[in-house]
Amino acid sequence: MALHRTNGELFTERRSIDDAVFNSFEKSDHGSRVLRRGRKFGRITKHKLSRWIFLLTALLSILLTVYGLKMFFQAKMESKFSTIPHSIQEERNLQENIVVSDDGKTSKENIVVSDDGKTSKENIVVSDDGKMSKGKRRKHFPCEVGLLESVDGLVEPKNYTNFTWFSLEYVDREDRTSKIDLFEPRFGGHQTLEERETSFYAKNQTLHCGFVKGPPGHPSTGFDINEKDKAYMYRCKVAVSSCIFGSSDFLRRPTSRLMSQYSKDNVCFVMFLDDQTLSKLSSEGSSPDEKGYIGLWKIVVVKNLPYEDMRRTGKVPKFLSHRLFPNSRYSIWLDSKMRLNSDPMLIIEYFLWRRKAEYAISNHYDRHNVWEEVLQNKRLNKYNHTAIDEQFNFYQSDGLPKVDPSKPNDPLPSYVPEGSFIIRAHTPMSNLFSCLWFNEVDRFTSRDQLSFAYTYLKLRRMNPERPFQLYMFKVNF
Repeated sequence: MALHRTNGELFTERRSIDDAVFNSFEKSDHGSRVLRRGRKFGRITKHKLSRWIFLLTALLSILLTVYGLKMFFQAKMESKFSTIPHSIQEERNLQENIVVSDDGKTSKENIVVSDDGKTSKENIVVSDDGKMSKGKRRKHFPCEVGLLESVDGLVEPKNYTNFTWFSLEYVDREDRTSKIDLFEPRFGGHQTLEERETSFYAKNQTLHCGFVKGPPGHPSTGFDINEKDKAYMYRCKVAVSSCIFGSSDFLRRPTSRLMSQYSKDNVCFVMFLDDQTLSKLSSEGSSPDEKGYIGLWKIVVVKNLPYEDMRRTGKVPKFLSHRLFPNSRYSIWLDSKMRLNSDPMLIIEYFLWRRKAEYAISNHYDRHNVWEEVLQNKRLNKYNHTAIDEQFNFYQSDGLPKVDPSKPNDPLPSYVPEGSFIIRAHTPMSNLFSCLWFNEVDRFTSRDQLSFAYTYLKLRRMNPERPFQLYMFKVNF
């Protein structure tokens, strides 16, 4: 019986079968050539195949080794941080605050803002659901915000309202100055430079702050809301608001499961939309219910937008929440790209009550000087260069420095807001600052990061005895 050896083992009958096949080929020269070529081709293929298998095996081994080391060190780091006692971790968090007050003292703060909207803890305040290209995604590592666990027993501190107090009234209507003037009513009014200068004083006064009507017989200047929605907004004591105009974004609902029943019953969640955006949402299956809600959002439709520039129109609800919610004591603003992932009352406690601040706003994640922001706006062509130059020539002539006057070698302190998340107490000083900031956006460019530092520093400079308690915190995207 013939034997055939394969991998060191002997198999019966194989050799006789192979001989029979090969003998049939040997009967002709053509068959012999085919046989020889086949054997040569087989030897080459086996040699190359073994080489490729070796290379792939080596590469796989390297990848597994690198991945194993990465997981080992990651687990080691996580276990290291998880062993930090809560009191020590909380102390470290408090050491990360950026508090801006009139004495110029600063510290640091980080607030968690995630890209995917996933929340493992309630102290992730907001999430950025906006999609960015891989090449432009910023690498930041989030840190925890020490929110309270629950709203149970939450009470406004007795000494919290110890702020600067004065009375503010707002220009409601402007009349034609003369019969020959070409007068056109404007939502922001026609504030003179003299009126603008005196409006920076923290005193009893009447100032321009949007919603300015024209003389009788002239059409509305814009941002018209129906009476039923106005009545709802007048009843609000705490308001969370956002807006989408011109179908520029999609609707992100607050994470309902993370909101307390108290906030669901007592906080107004208002989303301002125009007809175009509402139509788009409805076509996508997100229509308001019979009470006008989409999720927690109360949908308020704005007619007759006051500006052609949708960015400038968005500054109305962003800055003038004290005008839209006149009886509200607190308000929270978040850009439409954000999703609210924490209870509003816990946010107010952390950012205002605990810091004894009346205005809290997110600091810019990247730029720390307003003059850097000017260059970046020009570099990316975010606004007309001539308009930006006119604005900052005016600001520089009015005392906006490029460096800290007390430290000539240091750039201007970090007063560039990211501005997507604002928490406010509706105090006179907070309301005044909001009006002043809005008036700058109405007069100059709609890029609010450009006018923030000037407005804040001028307000502080002109009221040395009346502090404005501003709290700026860092945001990680």
